[in-house]
Amino acid sequence: MEIKKLQKNKACPHYYAKRCRRGFVILFAVTLAAILLSIAIGVTNVALKEIKFSTSAKGTNDAFFAADTGIECALVNDKSTINSFTQSGGPSSIQCIGLTITLTKTGTSLNPVWDFVVPSLGSSSQSCAKVKVTKDFSLNTAVVVSKGYNNGSGGDPSNWTCSNTNNVERELQVSY
Repeated sequence: MEIKKLQKNKACPHYYAKRCRRGFVILFAVTLAAILLSIAIGVTNVALKEIKFSTSAKGTNDAFFAADTGIECALVNDKSTINSFTQSGGPSSIQCIGLTITLTKTGTSLNPVWDFVVPSLGSSSQSCAKVKVTKDFSLNTAVVVSKGYNNGSGGDPSNWTCSNTNNVERELQVSY
């Protein structure tokens, strides 16, 4: 019986020798698994960014719609025959989107400021708008600033809150 002596740390004399191919399958499997894992992580990263973008676009639309509704509500009530925003004060509430909305008046008689909140707007009725109407009767000018938010909370319009963490805010301003 002939005993083969194994050579240590020397190149294999034959390519097909068993000792030369040892570990190749494990190396190939680990490399292939790493490539597949990196592809899967890349695809997941792209998918998560797309989900964030679509959610952000919905929030932006709701906030902009709320701000626009707040501006229109103020303009309709200011330019109507009732004219809620007068130097003498006018009514303490306005009608907007079928709701009675309470006005808060501050400032002086020549430069009054009215604040109000338009609730229950947007695709899920959770958006709202904070509106500020500022008039200067000495210059006969007015500025309406409406900040729309995609999230709000509250029951009736008098206690609706537009501030919320992670809100999307859009602001519109009209001067006339």
